[in-house]
Amino acid sequence: MSAQRRVALVTATAFLVALSLRPALTAVGPLLPRIGLDENLGEAAQGLLGTLPLLAFAVASPLVHFASKRFGMERAVLVSLLVLAVAAAARPYTGIAGLWVGTAVVGAAIAVGNVLVPVIIKRDYAAHVSRATGVYTAFITGGAAIASIVAVPIADAADWRLSLAIWGGFAVLIALVWLPRSLHPAPAPAPRADDEAAPVSVWRQPMAWLVTGFMGLQSTSFYLLVNWLPTIEISTGVSERTAGVHLFLFQGFGLIGGLTIPRLLKNPVSQRAGAVTASVPILVALLGLLAAPQLALVWAMIAGLGQGAALVAALTLISLRGRTPHETTQLSGMAQSVGYLLAAAGPVLAGSLTEQTGTWQTTLIVFAALSTLQIALAVAAGRDYRPTRLLG
Repeated sequence: MSAQRRVALVTATAFLVALSLRPALTAVGPLLPRIGLDENLGEAAQGLLGTLPLLAFAVASPLVHFASKRFGMERAVLVSLLVLAVAAAARPYTGIAGLWVGTAVVGAAIAVGNVLVPVIIKRDYAAHVSRATGVYTAFITGGAAIASIVAVPIADAADWRLSLAIWGGFAVLIALVWLPRSLHPAPAPAPRADDEAAPVSVWRQPMAWLVTGFMGLQSTSFYLLVNWLPTIEISTGVSERTAGVHLFLFQGFGLIGGLTIPRLLKNPVSQRAGAVTASVPILVALLGLLAAPQLALVWAMIAGLGQGAALVAALTLISLRGRTPHETTQLSGMAQSVGYLLAAAGPVLAGSLTEQTGTWQTTLIVFAALSTLQIALAVAAGRDYRPTRLLG
């Protein structure tokens, strides 16, 4: 094997890490009724268990850049994979306290990969950031979809505890593949002359907030649909089985959206066309569910296209708006912290609105308004942009 091919294979291991960033989360949803029955958890507690990893994302994401500076990105990712493996394997077998603590630790470990892997991909694929980001999100979505599909069959064949714990073993395999990169990390790029300027906190930068808002709103609509799309459809007369198929198609079409949108994001200066194109289908799907619920299959597929594309657009904006790996890591932590905090609140807000009004119509109107705001942020965050220092 040529040296060039070996380097390419080692570099591609970042995409394998992406496979491990969602299964421990998405396997929980289909198993919640069984978990609730065995552990005496009511519906509210089950909902909080499903939301807990997002809260962990929000808390842990801003702290990741400290670990990255101390240990290096590759070693930080390796440690996170090992922590994920232990927490995912232990949480089903350590009682109710272990279930809650383990789920929070799973979320914190995944947050490290959420923040650092896109930065590593930006460094390794500097000439093709949007395309590589599309492949990265395809691996994330694929891992999430696979875990959702196999969770119940594994639980039927064994029990829900094994169905959750198995993803700890999967994380160990990914850690073994990643180990050579952590032992021989890529050297840090030589600093440029203007890198010595006094650092500016991303939390005080307008562009950082625009990117963060875009990330947060696309995450909010995604988790709204992942959690409530089947329930919304069932309320209009769709069968449970059909609603489940529609949710799978929603995630499947996310793969297509994520792999096709990079064509509109490859301009290194302006990503406005791609960010807006990714956002419009989400608004169309929400309005469609409101106006013509009998076409739920169509809206699920359109929403999936938009969500997959919007995630790629958000991660591409994060990658391109930071000038150095360290700056990008800070921005990624900020955007994902606030973004997942909004995402955690979204399903709760939707459930509360529906409970108070007795219908999903108000909820769909509110989230359609948020999607309109996402389009406006896509215009602003994706504009013609040439930073001379962090975020301008």
